[in-house]
Amino acid sequence: MFSLEGKTALVTGGTRGIGRAIAIGLAEAGSNIILIQRDTARTETLNAIEAVGSKAIIVKCDLSRAEEVKELINHITQSLGHTIDILVNCGGIQRRHPAELFPDEDWNEVLQVNLTACFTLSRDVGRHMLETMEKKSQGYRGKIINFASLCSFQGGITVPAYATAKHGTLGMTKALSNDWVGKGINVNAVAPGYIATEMNTALIANPTRSRQIMERIPMGRWGTPDDFKGVVVFLASAASDYMSGDCVTVDGGWMAR
Repeated sequence: MFSLEGKTALVTGGTRGIGRAIAIGLAEAGSNIILIQRDTARTETLNAIEAVGSKAIIVKCDLSRAEEVKELINHITQSLGHTIDILVNCGGIQRRHPAELFPDEDWNEVLQVNLTACFTLSRDVGRHMLETMEKKSQGYRGKIINFASLCSFQGGITVPAYATAKHGTLGMTKALSNDWVGKGINVNAVAPGYIATEMNTALIANPTRSRQIMERIPMGRWGTPDDFKGVVVFLASAASDYMSGDCVTVDGGWMAR
């Protein structure tokens, strides 16, 4: 039920942190991986995937450049000839400023990478999945997994662009599910809590904020990238076939507090 043998997953944000752990976790479950990277020289994730016996390729794309994102899926499916069974939109950036000083350029970049690119890839992969559905075995379902955030439910502090993008990601997930779940594509989201990754370096380094965050996490620790392997394999596999338009929070109990 949890096997991904014979599947191909496209993963953004796989060079580090949560995205890297997810790509390796999908490979451990049997999937081959297409890694979308701005820097093709970074091969650590590819090497780790091959070490567990799965195949991987790196395809170059800068998610902050809309024109590159728009050409990506056609390039992968037509020029390279790959079929995509699973899409994981995990690529994201963070910019922190007081709201009254938030620069337009940072707002635009965060929205492009965290929301618009996520929609563009979901739209194009969704269309590809629909076009190839009849070639699949009976019971086949495509799986799209978007990365939301606790900021999909809360506003955060000094992160108005990120909070806006992540609220949008959750709404988009529900909207795409409504359009596609009856046609064979499940669309779900994962909302990480406070995870010890490079994106949260500023919070971890701030003794006051770090203490405040830790005091509210019932589990008593920050999350790690490996905490997402099982959840994403579940959402990518047949185990979640009757689940769509939903969001799984992986937060050590934060939202229940």
